[in-house]
Amino acid sequence: MTEHAEDVPQYWAARLRRAIAEDERTTELGVRVDIRGGHVHLSGEVACEARRAELEQVVHEHAPDLRVHNDLRVSAVGEPASREELR
Repeated sequence: MTEHAEDVPQYWAARLRRAIAEDERTTELGVRVDIRGGHVHLSGEVACEARRAELEQVVHEHAPDLRVHNDLRVSAVGEPASREELR
């Protein structure tokens, strides 16, 4: 039996990356999407915990039958600990 193009993991991953990039809640381009078996793995770095949750929600909406593993890291953004000296 041959796989249909829409069943190939690479096509699913590309569709999910596009959904993440085009959805107004997320508009993320730097998120890596890998599909293995019935699992979607998200990895990369995002600005806040809310964005991390929104990305997972978008993936659930577009691939409800796949289990999502959200390995996105929230970047540590804050004020510098010390003053920068320029020479």
